[in-house]
Parts: sequence; structure tokens; C-alpha cells
Amino acid sequence: MDVINEIIMQTVASPWLYVVLFAVTIIDGFFPPVPSETVLVAAAAVAASSGQIATLCALGVIAAVGAAIGDNIAFAIGRRVGTTRFSWMRRPRIQAAFAHAQRALDRRSAALILGARYIPVGRVAVNMSAGALGFPWRRFVPLSIVAGISWSALSIAIGLLAGAWIKDQPLLSAVIGVAVALSIGIVIDRIASSRRRRESALQLAG
Repeated sequence: MDVINEIIMQTVASPWLYVVLFAVTIIDGFFPPVPSETVLVAAAAVAASSGQIATLCALGVIAAVGAAIGDNIAFAIGRRVGTTRFSWMRRPRIQAAFAHAQRALDRRSAALILGARYIPVGRVAVNMSAGALGFPWRRFVPLSIVAGISWSALSIAIGLLAGAWIKDQPLLSAVIGVAVALSIGIVIDRIASSRRRRESALQLAG
């Protein structure tokens, strides 16, 4: 265990971690299977468990910038190719998310763009739909920046709490932080799915 913890500490101290995190947060903005939350929370938990405050700050800034860039790439993809070009976009769950996003963008665009950042599939669907529907880019950019900052801050906070709870055990703190983040993600996803079902039922009833 001590050997594993030492390896983890060396990894967090490496500048390559920042490169990986930056790349992952960008890609996750337009390709949902890439787990940016997992990487960020785990790294934050390890840094917090060893008192690396400067590392925590750097992780937060890099993740926020990467998230905003990724969201804008998703917006650009939606603007250029729409929401059905690639096979993964045509999966039933993804198409349902796109349909919900397109309906909701007409009513509460700012709240939807900000809130969708916390839902892996949801953020891609909302941001691509915003691009495809002609949502103004000058309005989207500041919203994506605010969303990236708030999402990064929440992920860092989860890692910070896990790391502070379990001192000098980076592996365990990372595992707990990721478990908490995944649990929160599942809850948010369930709530979003429930809202989509209720809205669909109301539309059918109407």
C-alpha cells in the first residue's frame, strides 16, 4: 500500500497530470465516455490528502478552462454537423437527450446550459443542440465559462473533502472522492431523466 501511495503522489506531482487533465476535460465536452470528473476528483483528493494547496488551485483552473473549451467545441460541432451525423449520436438515450435539450433551450437556455455541465451526456446534448439551433455564440461563451468554473469548483470541493477526511492516504481518499462524485452524478442523471419523462408525458397528455 505504501508503494502504491508513493506512486500516486509522484503522479500528482508530475506536470504530465495537468496535460492529461486538460486533454480529458476538453474531450469530455464533446465525447461523453471520457471521464473527466473521475480524473479531476481523484487528483484533487490526492492533492488534498497531502496538503498540496497550489496543486489544487492549478487543477481547478486547468479543469475549468478545459471544460469551457470542450463545451464550445460541442457547440461548434452542433453548428456545423447537427445532432445525427455520428452513430453514437443516434443511440436512443442520446437522441432523447437531444430532443429534450432542443425543447428546453427555447424556454430556459441559460439555466439549461449551466445545469447541463453536471450531466455527462446532458452537457453534450445541450451544447450541440444550442449550436445546431443557432443559439448566439456570444451568449454561449460566457455561459460556458461560468459553467466550467462552477463544475470545476464542485469537483475540487468533493476531492478536497475526501482528502481532508483521510489524511496521508491518497489511494483511499481518491477512491472515496470518485465514489462520492459518481453517486452525485447518478442522482443528477436520475433527476434529469425523471424530468424528461414528466415533460414528455405532459406533452402527450396535452
